[in-house]
Parts: sequence; C-alpha cells; structure tokens
Amino acid sequence: MMRHERKAVSLNYKKIAIVYGALLAGFSAYVLLDTFVLASSVQTGAKEMNLSLFAEPEKEAVSGTALPAESAGDTPAETAVPQQHGTQTETAAAGTDMIGTGSADEEEAGTEPAQSAGRTVKTLAPTAAGNSKSSNTAAKTEPAAKTEQAATAKTAAATTQPPAATEPEPETEPPAPESPYLNDANHYQDENISIELSEYSYLDTAVYVADIQVSSAQYLKTAFAKDTYGRNITAATSEIAASKGAILAVNGDFYGTHTHGYVIRNGVLYRDVPRDNTDFLCIMADGSFFFTTSAEHSAQELLDMGTWQCFMFGPRLVENGVMTVDENSEVARSMASNPRTAIGQIDGLHYVFVVSDGRTSESDGLSLSELAAFMQGLGAQNAYNLDGGGSSTMCFNGAVINNPTTSGRTIRERSVSDIVYIGY
Repeated sequence: MMRHERKAVSLNYKKIAIVYGALLAGFSAYVLLDTFVLASSVQTGAKEMNLSLFAEPEKEAVSGTALPAESAGDTPAETAVPQQHGTQTETAAAGTDMIGTGSADEEEAGTEPAQSAGRTVKTLAPTAAGNSKSSNTAAKTEPAAKTEQAATAKTAAATTQPPAATEPEPETEPPAPESPYLNDANHYQDENISIELSEYSYLDTAVYVADIQVSSAQYLKTAFAKDTYGRNITAATSEIAASKGAILAVNGDFYGTHTHGYVIRNGVLYRDVPRDNTDFLCIMADGSFFFTTSAEHSAQELLDMGTWQCFMFGPRLVENGVMTVDENSEVARSMASNPRTAIGQIDGLHYVFVVSDGRTSESDGLSLSELAAFMQGLGAQNAYNLDGGGSSTMCFNGAVINNPTTSGRTIRERSVSDIVYIGY
C-alpha cells in the first residue's frame, strides 16, 4: 500500500515538473518574441508594427485625425516619404487618410502646400475671407521681407552704378537735345519742348489734344509735301512729318488747292495774292497769334511785321478769349459735323493742337461752334480752324493717333499740301 502511494506521489511530481517546464519554456519563448518585436520596432521606426505599445496612435490615423505639428519633426526622414504623394486636399479627394500633409521644413517656414495658392490670391484681394492668423501672418510677412530686401539692393545698386552715358549731340540747326527728359506714348519733354497728349469724348466725338509748350516759336514749324512749294503737290501728313523728324504734327491749310491767299512759312513769303472773305492767322516771331485779312494788310506788310507763319483757311474760332463763330457759322460746302483740325494759343509760348474724328458711327464730328467752344474750354485765348474733313490727322512720334477718314467707310490718311509741326 505504501508502495503504491509513493509511486503515485512520484508520478504526480513528475507531471508537475513536466507542466512547470512547459510553462517555463513557453514564457521564455514569449519573452524572446516580445523582445525581438520591440527591438525591430525601435530600429525601423514603424509604429504600426508594435501592436501593443502603439495601438492608440494607429486608431487616430484611421479616424483621420492628424498628428500635432510638432510631431512632424520627430518622424524620421524615411517615414515621411508617403507625405510627398499629395497634399491633404488631394488625399481627401482620393478617399485616403494620411498622417501629416507636408514636410517639417514646410511647416517651419509657415507654409501649407494645399493652401499656398489661395493665400496668394487673398493677398491680392484683401476683401476675400482669410485663412488662420498664423497662415495669414506668414503669407504677408515673407513677401514684405523680400520686398524690403529687394528695395535695399536696388537702392545700393543705384548708388554704386555710374550714370548712363548720353548720346552725342546731333549736328542740326537749331540743335536737338542730347536726350529727352521724357518720351512715351503720351508725353515728350526736353529742355525746349514739352508735349502732353490727351483724348476726350465730347458731344459723341473723339477729340485728340496736344498741349504744347516751347522755349521759342522757332520750334513751331511748317513743311510742304515733298519739301516743295506748289499746287497739287501732296503727301500724307505722317509722310511729311517723318521727312522732317517731327515730334508732333497736324495737317495744315491745304494751300495747294487754291491760287489766292497769303502763304508765309518759316519766315519766307511764297504767295502774296489777296483772298477776299478769308481770315488769316499770323503766328509772329515772338509766338503770338495775330488775325487779319487781305483787306487790312498785304503779305509783304505782314512779313515786315515779323510774321513767322501765315495760314489762309479759317475762320478764326476764338479771339482774345471770346468765341467768334456761332451755330450758323460754317466753312463753305461742308457739313455741320465734321472731322476738324485747329490750333490755339493759351498764352505766351503755350499752344494746343486739336484734331477731332468724325463721319463714323463711333465719332460724329463737330460743328465750328462746337469746336470753338471746346477750344475755349481748353483755355485757348486765340484759336483758328485749319483744313478738316478727310485731311484731319494728328501724328506723334511717327504714329497716327486719330482715325482719319474721308468717306467714313475706310480709315485712311488723305494726302495734303502741308503740315504744322513741332520739332527741330
């Protein structure tokens, strides 16, 4: 009996030892496996591989909650590769959630790739809804800093670079300036000549105005077509202007269609035949305007008085600040509304050249009284009507700036006998 009991106890101890040994072996294997997994997770930085210690952050990623901004800097470079596949907007459109939308460098710079274009637009349109304060601040301060740096660099360059060399003075009489102070589509200015162009819409008519100031009446010149005096010798206003290097030019009085009327140009008398019922405009050597008729003075008398230019179209529009035409005044055989050309004196050596379009659906044209009222409104104390209609043309720096037309169906210059121009 004792023997059987001892044997049973011995067997029980063996079973316990076997079970204990198995448990001990299993526990050792578990510890080794856990240690291996933990070490592997630390070495690779892949948080999703450690299912026990990093389960909570993985749930945040699945729910679409991004990590705090400061955690981006903790992520190794090799784990940031998935972030380069697209912005937060792109991944949302694809139905994919990702942790983070930009690199650590982008976040440190205060930029957000998915919204950078939007901030640029908002900077240009201040009334649009803005982003967060931090993003708006970053968007506004960085360009300001660059602008300040650029301005500093530009200032430094301006103070260190030598002045630009000037071109040699042209050998012309009177001498042209070494270079104009200003020369663009609407302005010209040098030490002798100042021109400013303006365009007006007046009584459904396009009107072009050149405001002119010169240091001497010698710069208010005239020229003949083909540089020749005579009847039926014509050329386009722009062609004559180009041949003289004119800065500004308008058509003249078309003297070549007549056999009567005084013609004095640039101080030279070409024709002294009287013409009845015609107002002559004399521009004197001092630049003043003087109106007369052949009944009052002969051509030689006018030349002796110091006439620099004498025109024979007319009529006078404004004299001593008072309009001299009315609604019934008109040039013979012309319509009430026409393209027009006029010149006026504001005071001293201050003039205006005026050309209006007409005969088209875009521009009606002006009557003589309307033209006179316009000249008076510009401040002209004296104003005179030159040849109009299809002849009316204004050129500036070699370009025709109005829309000359004879019929209203085509825009084209009419050839004329002469021009009035500003130049050297």
